[in-house]
Amino acid sequence: MDDAGSIGTVRHLREELTTFAVTLLALTALGVAAGFAWSATAPTSTFVLTESGPFLADAESQTLIAADGWFAIVTGALGLASGAVGYFLARGRAPVGAVLGLAGGGLLGAYVASQVGSTAAGTTIQAAGPGGLRTSVSLGLTAHGVLLIWALLAAGVFWVLEFVLSYREGAAEKPAGADAGQADVG
Repeated sequence: MDDAGSIGTVRHLREELTTFAVTLLALTALGVAAGFAWSATAPTSTFVLTESGPFLADAESQTLIAADGWFAIVTGALGLASGAVGYFLARGRAPVGAVLGLAGGGLLGAYVASQVGSTAAGTTIQAAGPGGLRTSVSLGLTAHGVLLIWALLAAGVFWVLEFVLSYREGAAEKPAGADAGQADVG
């Protein structure tokens, strides 16, 4: 391999790694904002703390499911947006670094969002009643699979855009009737 080819390969690798790192860090930082958005929109659950552990204050409450749903909405919207933005910013330059950064950044961003959102919702403990029962208000995830939504949607949108737009560009470059001259040989 000649020196020009080696230099080109090193530059390309450096660009892929830079794109990966910047995308990963940007989405991880965006996880902080996502956590505050989730904390602001999701309902909190009230627990009664007893000697045998915490129990939901209202056994028929849907707040745990709603909190997971709001987390999925917030991170899903960010996954769709970050996948599209990532595609158009990295188009033709460093697609592998971008999609890996979207996947890794989506995972880290979702984890950061769950931690920030749980912390931002706060926990308040109050004495309640003569029996000494206490209540606790908290926000957390019960369906941990929703942590994957951001990464899956971001990478999925990136690849859908890649395939659709590459197909359209390939079809535009292909002369009309290029396949008509080929006959089946059998």
